[in-house]
Amino acid sequence: MTPASSHHQVVIIGGGTAGITVAARLRRAGLRDIAVLEPSETHWYQPLWTLVGGGQAPLRAALRTEAEVMPPGVRWLRESAASVDPAARTVGTASGRTISYDRLVLAPGLSLDWDGIPGLAQALGHGGVSSNYRPDLAPLTWDFIRRTKRGTALFTMPSGPVKCGGAPQKIAYLAADYWRKRGVLGRIRTILVLPEPAMFKVPVFNRALEETARRYGIEVRLQSELTQVDGAAREAEIVDHATGEKETVHYDLLHAVPPQRAPQWVADSPLADPASPFGYAKADRATLQNPDFPEVYAIGDVANLPTSKTGAAIRKQAPVVAANLRAGLRGRPATARYDGYTSCPLVTARHKMLLAEFDYDLEPAPSIPFIDTTKERTDMWFLKRYGLPQLYFKGMLKGLA
Repeated sequence: MTPASSHHQVVIIGGGTAGITVAARLRRAGLRDIAVLEPSETHWYQPLWTLVGGGQAPLRAALRTEAEVMPPGVRWLRESAASVDPAARTVGTASGRTISYDRLVLAPGLSLDWDGIPGLAQALGHGGVSSNYRPDLAPLTWDFIRRTKRGTALFTMPSGPVKCGGAPQKIAYLAADYWRKRGVLGRIRTILVLPEPAMFKVPVFNRALEETARRYGIEVRLQSELTQVDGAAREAEIVDHATGEKETVHYDLLHAVPPQRAPQWVADSPLADPASPFGYAKADRATLQNPDFPEVYAIGDVANLPTSKTGAAIRKQAPVVAANLRAGLRGRPATARYDGYTSCPLVTARHKMLLAEFDYDLEPAPSIPFIDTTKERTDMWFLKRYGLPQLYFKGMLKGLA
């Protein structure tokens, strides 16, 4: 028996940061027929996972139930999207249901490809191998950091767009600062492997991070990437893309970030951007509408936009999507514009942080007056640990910030 189909004025695929924020804004604007397609019973504030891995926050501080964050009056459809037909304006679910819509907000996030690095999936969770990109592993990262007294610590980032591009570096600095305070940093060789030609795309922040790495004695391998893990031997293969040379590094601790891409059903759909080798969704960089299917809006990690995939970017994207979607329902043109703003809180020590804010043009876009966030500051660390989670749960997810 085929599950029943249904229709909603607005269907939002994904009940994470982007989906809930847009749903809350639309409800506050008076829309009544909104459905959010989200299978998970839990909702994570993912930016806190780095501090969990660094021993600076408990995992429970990042967790809410999905029911707690779902805006009142929004229908929660507790299943996964499996396909989308934008020509027919329908979404197919994993259970076989068909849901039709007047407007669609595409906010399913991205997929972590743990198998994209041979041997990584098998090595995770033991033998010194962890990743803050999974909530169950973030506390283990801290356990491994505390146990490491000597040897080699390896921190890696994959090529291609990843969520929170600073996170692969931040855990290296938190670990190194902990080891410095414990008096063992000099006995630990710390290697940071980054695929880009610079540590950060914005020059002022790149210079600050270069100085941070020098301070801790971290070996930074640019244009390089982790390509294979042998968990039993505790060996990692690193490739230098500039020279093609391969090196096998014996590690005592490995914090690895997996390759990332759009969910496969997005990549296989007409909504995927042919310009993205990772299957991310096509979207106008200003209006966030799909140019081929203007009833569809892409927001957050799934959107193929030339900006970093962060919660701060979503905070600026959500009002644009909500405004343009409402305009479309009234038969009016999309006039709201997103300028590419994103923010990356760069934790450089156990109580120090830079706040990197910039736009599509990689120009600094500071939002806090009278404070130089290009310098390491203790107050910025407290903002990340305590202020931003409150802004997230009590502001963004309520459609207020």
